Amino acid sequence: MPSRRASFGGFKGNVLAGILTLIGLGAGDAETLSRGAERALREHSGRLILRTARHPVVATLQEWNIAFESLDALYEAASDFVSLYVQIADTVMARARNGAIAFAVPGHPLFAEDSVQHLLVQTNTEQIPVKIVTSGSFVEASLAAVRASLGDGCDVRDALMLPLEDTISIEGSRTVGRPDVSRALLLYQVFDKASASHTKLALMRDYPDDFGIAVIQWAGVAEKESVTWLPLYRLDRCEVDHLTTVYVPPLPSSLRRSDLSTLAGLMAKLRAPDGCPWDREQTHDTLRKYFIEETYEVIEAIESGDPDWLSEELGDSLLQVVFHAQLATEEGDFTLDDVIEKIVTKLVRRHPHVFGEVNVADSAEVLRNWEAIKRTEKSENVVDKRESLLDGVPQSLPALMRAMEISKRAVKVGFEWDSFGDVLAKFDEEAAELKVELTNDSGKDKIASELGDLLFTIVQIARWQKIDPEDALRQMLKRFTARFQHIERRAAEQNRALTDMTLAEMDALWDEAKRQEEESRE
Repeated sequence: MPSRRASFGGFKGNVLAGILTLIGLGAGDAETLSRGAERALREHSGRLILRTARHPVVATLQEWNIAFESLDALYEAASDFVSLYVQIADTVMARARNGAIAFAVPGHPLFAEDSVQHLLVQTNTEQIPVKIVTSGSFVEASLAAVRASLGDGCDVRDALMLPLEDTISIEGSRTVGRPDVSRALLLYQVFDKASASHTKLALMRDYPDDFGIAVIQWAGVAEKESVTWLPLYRLDRCEVDHLTTVYVPPLPSSLRRSDLSTLAGLMAKLRAPDGCPWDREQTHDTLRKYFIEETYEVIEAIESGDPDWLSEELGDSLLQVVFHAQLATEEGDFTLDDVIEKIVTKLVRRHPHVFGEVNVADSAEVLRNWEAIKRTEKSENVVDKRESLLDGVPQSLPALMRAMEISKRAVKVGFEWDSFGDVLAKFDEEAAELKVELTNDSGKDKIASELGDLLFTIVQIARWQKIDPEDALRQMLKRFTARFQHIERRAAEQNRALTDMTLAEMDALWDEAKRQEEESRE
């Protein structure tokens, strides 16, 4: 077994045993190859592995009589790029364990080279010395081609990793992949029609369809380099190959879509010393009623079936979240990022059947798991000071919703009727007691008490029948409103005031409205 040295110096004209040399081939032809890389390539002739021979500098290597082996055959057999790069690294490592070799990759070995990253992990584990010899990357060549300054900031991405929809990292629970449109974007791995189409669709989430982008081909290769500016929607209609990169300029402020950070920044401005006097006066307590109001307006928009209205009302509700987060940020309690982090972490933790290895049969099992996880969270939460099972049900909830939540909690510990028949018997009992108090004219307090008992029993009927009593009442009010407005319209058609109509006449119009409802449902 050749000896392995823990430290090493530069090349002295002979190959050092046991060292893996990683060489950058530059972005283009031999003019972009560094002198150090050229020397290393010559010294490793016969012990040189190329990730791919599809590179402009390879013809020059052949002119220099440098013997090499390429791993292009692995591309044909690999099912995807992730497994391909792992296989490439494993192949190179198998050779490196038997003596000094060199592995050469396009561009810079430490830039956009997943195979090299895998190699560095393995060589570190096995304590195989590594020497890195660099040349310029495609980034410098591409930016030079479009006359863009790297100093202005540029986001470099693998185009295939641009998401077509938001995804999350379970470990870090962050939304990943979408570009920062305020910075220039340089994309590689746009090599065929499919990758170009994927790139176009991903970019269209954040950029206008006709936004001007540059398709750069053969950057750094004399007499072959070309730059074509075209609208984004035409990206998959132009010719691309393995030496294509795509440059996307920063999106002007006037064209950028507002996002959550925009809203957070706007809220911070409103709360600033030179902001809005009203916004600056608000506290968590003063905002409570607005949060409730906005929630009901969201519900009303949902019931309307109008998506534009719902979008607007959801925005108003979101503003309340951002407003409270800004107040907390100023007080040093928490930030909007903390709010997002907590809910994302909670969602991941409570969906082990999606993000973990748990299997579920149906939605009922999902809910059982959800409740079990919630109980575990509460038992581990040292901040939770609740002494009663009923603690934590918001006092500000509408009475029907609060009654339903309280009854659900009581049922969890077995405080429940044996059958639905018992619930109906309780309803008859409470109705009879209310009737007695009304007959005896017992006074408002007593009547209100019995009425409350009856209403709570009605909530239990709804719970047993799996009906939301709040929603049931809202739907009834919606029907009542529609029918009453029908009476108003018909009275207006007759040039009559409602006060001039008899109850029988209004009842007839009410029945007419009911018939129209039934006919519209058929």
